[in-house]
Amino acid sequence: MPEWLWWVTGFVFGPVPVTGLAILGFYLYYRRAYVENIARIFEEKPLFVIPRGNPVGGAEDIRVPTADGRSLRACYLKTPAPDRKGVILFGLEFGSNRWSCTQYCGRLLDAGYDVFACELRNQGDSDRDPTYDPLQWATDRDLADLRAAVEYLHDRPDADPAGIGIFGISKGGSLGLLIAAEDRLVRCVCTDGAFGTYTTLVPYMRKWVGVVIKSRVGDRRWVPDWFYGLLGLAAIGKVEKRRRVEFLSVERAVRRLRQPVLMIHGGADTYITPEMAGTLFAEAKRAAGKELWVVPGAKHNQSLTVAGDVYSAKVVAFFDRHLGAAAPVRTPLVPAAAGELQSVEAK
Repeated sequence: MPEWLWWVTGFVFGPVPVTGLAILGFYLYYRRAYVENIARIFEEKPLFVIPRGNPVGGAEDIRVPTADGRSLRACYLKTPAPDRKGVILFGLEFGSNRWSCTQYCGRLLDAGYDVFACELRNQGDSDRDPTYDPLQWATDRDLADLRAAVEYLHDRPDADPAGIGIFGISKGGSLGLLIAAEDRLVRCVCTDGAFGTYTTLVPYMRKWVGVVIKSRVGDRRWVPDWFYGLLGLAAIGKVEKRRRVEFLSVERAVRRLRQPVLMIHGGADTYITPEMAGTLFAEAKRAAGKELWVVPGAKHNQSLTVAGDVYSAKVVAFFDRHLGAAAPVRTPLVPAAAGELQSVEAK
C-alpha cells in the first residue's frame, strides 16, 4: 500500500471517520480537477543563463560507456601540483557542458586536486537518447549515467583507492547527494544550489495554488503540507508515466548520508529559496559533519560570482579537511598516447 494511502486510511477509519471521509473527498476532487495542471507546471524548464566553458589544453577528452550502450563525453583535468591530494567529480548544472567545471575548479586544481566532469545523456556532446527529455529534476536515467562516471573514476589506472569527492552545482549537486548515499567510496560532498524534489514542490504548490485552483475558500494556510504533498506526488506520477522515468527523492538520499557535507546556497535565490535549502539540509542528520553556507545577495548558482575568492577558499578548505588530508600521495598520471592511459605506481 502506498505511504499516502496509509495516511488517508488512518483518517477514514480512525476516531473521527466523518472528518477522514471529508478529507478523502477533498483529495479525490482536487486530484481529478487539478493534478494535470500541477503536472504541466512540474514539467516547465527554468529560464537560466547556463554557463558553458571552452576546451582546456592538456585535458583528457574521455568517452564513458553507459550500461545501455551509450557514450558520455567527459574531461579529466590534472592538477599542476607535484603531488595529488585527491580526485573530485564535478556535477554539472542542468544544460551546461563539461568544460564549465573550469570556472568553479581552478583553485581546486592549483591546490592539488584532479577534476573530472561528465556530461549526462542528451547534454553537451554526449549521446542522445530519443526516449528521454531531461528536466531540472533528478531522474533514474541521470543517476545511472552518473554511476557510470563514478565507476570510470574507480576503474582508472591511477584511481585513488581511498575514494573521491563530489562538487556539484544545482542539479549536479542533487545527483551528487544521491550517488553519495549509495557509494561509500564518495568521501565527502560539496553542493551549490542543490535542491530536493518534494521539499521544492510543496512550497511552490502552497505559494501558487491560488493561481491554479480557483476557490472561494480564500486563505489556505490551514491546509497541511501533506495534503499538498499528496497532490504533488500524484502529479509527479503522471509525469513519470508520460516520460517513462522515475523522479528520485533527494530527501531520502540525504537522510542516508554518512559523509561530510557542505551545502552552499544563494541568499537571494528566488527559484530555490534559502528556506527550501534549509529544509533539505536539515535531513542530513547522520552526516559525519555538515555545514550550510548561505551567501548574502547571491541568486541561484551565483554564489561564486558574489563571494569570489572567499567562495573558492571555502571549497578548497572543505576538500582539504575531508578528502586531501587522508589521501595517499601519488604521482600524476602521464598519458601514453591519444585516447590511452598509462598506469604509474604510487610513491
